[in-house]
Amino acid sequence: MLKAVIFDMDGVIVNSEPLHHKAYFKMFEEFNLDVSNSLYESFTGKSTLAICKELCEIFDLNIKPENLVLSKRKHFKKIFDKDIAFQMINGALDLIQNYFNNNLTLVLASSASMTNINRIFKKFDLDKYFKAKISGADLKESKPNPEIFIRAANHSGFNKNECLVIEDSTNGVIAAKSAGIYCVGFNSTNSKNQNYDLADLVISDLNKISFNYISKKFN
Repeated sequence: MLKAVIFDMDGVIVNSEPLHHKAYFKMFEEFNLDVSNSLYESFTGKSTLAICKELCEIFDLNIKPENLVLSKRKHFKKIFDKDIAFQMINGALDLIQNYFNNNLTLVLASSASMTNINRIFKKFDLDKYFKAKISGADLKESKPNPEIFIRAANHSGFNKNECLVIEDSTNGVIAAKSAGIYCVGFNSTNSKNQNYDLADLVISDLNKISFNYISKKFN
């Protein structure tokens, strides 16, 4: 029986991927990094620190990854504060409320920093729906490592076979399946060129996985 749902945030709850894209490329420009679109897309779902460590290795940078992280977060905050069009993904709030009203336990498992998570949850008044929030930035390993989803399942208080993950990235799907958790791949318009082959179910509309529909998958 389905007891808990673990949500990714960027690209699933909010359409923040375009904001992250702008912030990352501002950072790339600041440090003179020629990052291709295909390389950038491979980073989807990973924490900022993990991405910046990769960049330091790829471009043989003689600076600390943390310097890149600070730059990216600086640019993101400026963009976030000015972007009045920034909204939740269509159907995300309805789905969250649908699950909550059917007594499912909700946990957030995002690679975003806790600062960004709290900023977004405050803007859209989401804290009242979620039992716990986990930031991949606080963990030793980033997606596709399963650590974040193992922790999320533990925070839910239920067994992994009673949990569901909703993810929009290749790295997130791999992490969820490596954790042994049923995974819905959300083929979002904001997450380009991601692979959902390992997902148990692939959707392009969050309205397709209402409680009445998805709960039947666990009976």
